Amino acid sequence: MRLSELTNYLESIAPLNYQEDYDNSGLIVGDPKMEIRAALVALDCIESVVDEAISTGCNLIITHHPIVFKGLKKLNGKNYVERVVLKAIKNNIALYAIHTNLDAIHTGVNARICERLGLTGTKVLSPKPGLLKKLVTYCPQAQSEQLRSALFYAGAGNIGNYSECSFNTDGFGTFKGNEDADPFVGERGIRHREPEVRIEVVYPTQAERKILVALFENHPYEEVAYDIYKLENKHQLVGSGMVGWLEYDMDGYDFLHLVKDRMQAKVVRHTDVIAKRIKKVAVCGGSGSFLLKDAIAAGADAFITADFKYHEFFDA
Repeated sequence: MRLSELTNYLESIAPLNYQEDYDNSGLIVGDPKMEIRAALVALDCIESVVDEAISTGCNLIITHHPIVFKGLKKLNGKNYVERVVLKAIKNNIALYAIHTNLDAIHTGVNARICERLGLTGTKVLSPKPGLLKKLVTYCPQAQSEQLRSALFYAGAGNIGNYSECSFNTDGFGTFKGNEDADPFVGERGIRHREPEVRIEVVYPTQAERKILVALFENHPYEEVAYDIYKLENKHQLVGSGMVGWLEYDMDGYDFLHLVKDRMQAKVVRHTDVIAKRIKKVAVCGGSGSFLLKDAIAAGADAFITADFKYHEFFDA
């Protein structure tokens, strides 16, 4: 399998535009055209992981955390990051990271934590903005159903638990083709009035290329009128953290024992155990202190994350 085929598959699950600004997910080292024999999966790409890939014949390492977060100015092996990259290049091993983009999807890291804890009715704790756009186009009524279906198939019209969503308004369009035009309806040089449907659909930004291809291939006009709008709406299925409900409420100590048991943790750090019962729980894989206010606003009785600094415990 080509490396590009594998990365395209991973990015269809966790698109790169879902990652945080500080992140460096994606292909870090490697030629997209190279053939992949076998892949090694790890949390971090450290030197021993590269050695394991060499010994097991793997020429691709997929990690959660990127080995390179910031740009490298030199490659002389003076630190472990440079040594890992150099060793990977020398041994023709590709490095790929799938980090906060995997955290952000509603079936990703946080969803797995919720499953372990037995939470139900889960939803994204802090939905991510800037991931949605709206396409508006105008189509003759007779061809509108074909166009709508093509746009839906390309990935437009999904809102939460609903698919094939669109808004349609009947009206009419006018146009006059010049001598070089080849109008689908009407005649050159004469203004034509045509009953049309205004079709509006939302779509995720990463699907834009496919959606525009579907638009141009299925619209009957040689000059397609369309508008694209950036939306401020937050993507309810993409974002940071998750929140859900335990099957039944429990006291704080029982909850801590549940967390230790379900997460197979030897110890847990926690604030003072509060008197109220625990029912609604927020989670965030990794360091989630930035979501504490969101967890409080969501009415969570407890917030589980991998790391809190000393003073951040007091904010809870």
